[in-house]
Amino acid sequence: MSGLPLIAGFAPDAVFAWRDGVAIRTSRYLGDVARLAALLPDHGQVLNLCADRYRFAVGFGAALLRGQVSLLPPNHTPVMVAQLAREYPGLYCLREAGGPALEIETLLFPDEAGGALVRDLAPDPEQQVPLIPAQQVAALVFTSGSTGTPLPNRKTWGLLTQSAQAEAARLGLGTAASERASWSLVGTVPPQHMYGFESTVLLPLQGGLAMHAGRPFYAADVAAALAALPRPRALITTPVHLRALVEEAAASPSFHALPDFLLCATAPLSDELAHAAEQSLKAPLYEIYGCTEAGQVATRRSTAGPRWQALPGLQLRQDQQGTWVRGGHVEGEVLLGDIIELDDFTHFELRGRNADMINIAGKRTSLAHLNFQLGSIEGVRDGVFVMPEGEAEKNSEVMRLAALVVAPGMSSAQISAALRRRIDAVFLPRPLYMVDALPRNSTGKLTAAVLRELLAQCASNHGAT
Repeated sequence: MSGLPLIAGFAPDAVFAWRDGVAIRTSRYLGDVARLAALLPDHGQVLNLCADRYRFAVGFGAALLRGQVSLLPPNHTPVMVAQLAREYPGLYCLREAGGPALEIETLLFPDEAGGALVRDLAPDPEQQVPLIPAQQVAALVFTSGSTGTPLPNRKTWGLLTQSAQAEAARLGLGTAASERASWSLVGTVPPQHMYGFESTVLLPLQGGLAMHAGRPFYAADVAAALAALPRPRALITTPVHLRALVEEAAASPSFHALPDFLLCATAPLSDELAHAAEQSLKAPLYEIYGCTEAGQVATRRSTAGPRWQALPGLQLRQDQQGTWVRGGHVEGEVLLGDIIELDDFTHFELRGRNADMINIAGKRTSLAHLNFQLGSIEGVRDGVFVMPEGEAEKNSEVMRLAALVVAPGMSSAQISAALRRRIDAVFLPRPLYMVDALPRNSTGKLTAAVLRELLAQCASNHGAT
């Protein structure tokens, strides 16, 4: 089997990562990977829960050297971990001290000093980059399980590297894709999430970018992380974090921690927020589209219109079942779960998810379209349409949607009036609740369970509007 390098695109002993303003060189990373690999238990699968992005990358590299598969489930609840332990008897957990304690065999990430595992060995600038067999299974990435049991999707090292290189080439990031100086990268998404794994771990590994070890959450922390890095610097984020950063920039005339590139995913992005982000943060904003089964599929410049372009090497086709993607880093052919209007083999527009399609009184639309219209209303900071429990089983003539909206200073009547100008009256939410915030998770997503809980709480506290 052919071998592909663990890291690529870095100049000799270049900066691999930044932590607290201190540079961690590639030689240190390669040494840490080798030393941790020697400490790993002799098992087949690992659940890497390191929150520090550098430590996650060390753990991922060490697992590759030992031929172990990294599992990336949709969550890390005790129920999910117990299910994984039953299905993968060789599973163990790698985590930092102070991280979540789980009822499976656990290895704590070794103590560090100056960014390296505690050892007498000094980093060797001439250390050879290890080669990983292209056909080696590097990760199992699980679907969200929103429509059933989470299903594993195997990702070989060869396909993962091809995906990262295609992303770098399309976005013009990385030393292999740009003649600019090496990029620094800050991510607000966890490395265990598919988007975070691809764009904040694999992209730096294969594109020669220097990752920021932390995962800043609040806007001020994101700004501080960016300000601490050399330019050019990229921000990998979500619409929720992006909106907060735009508001931070608007509130601080002296705001100067500007990114040079923005990448956004995990939730719909309104035109209003896209334009506001480019204007206030002075950087081009791109979105990335994909799914767990296929990985990243396409990108678009958010302010340039709704048209997406498939990543290099990928092609799309349609039949009675829907839209399929193949080629490049996609293993086989994957059926996409979205309603897609195909322009040609590589260009398309999204019309919503198949699972989100609703039919009320003979009229069809998607929850994604309704959420987009809601988020486009001036003054709305966040919002979501919800199909209340039991409504899907009703006759479509009497089915009703609900909505949860974050819009300080606005009333439900104002929101309803604005929606009436944008959507058909049969889709107007009844009830519509004004809330202080939506319970989004670390990647900016809203799960059905937490939405139902919040909806029930609103109904109990306030009643329908």
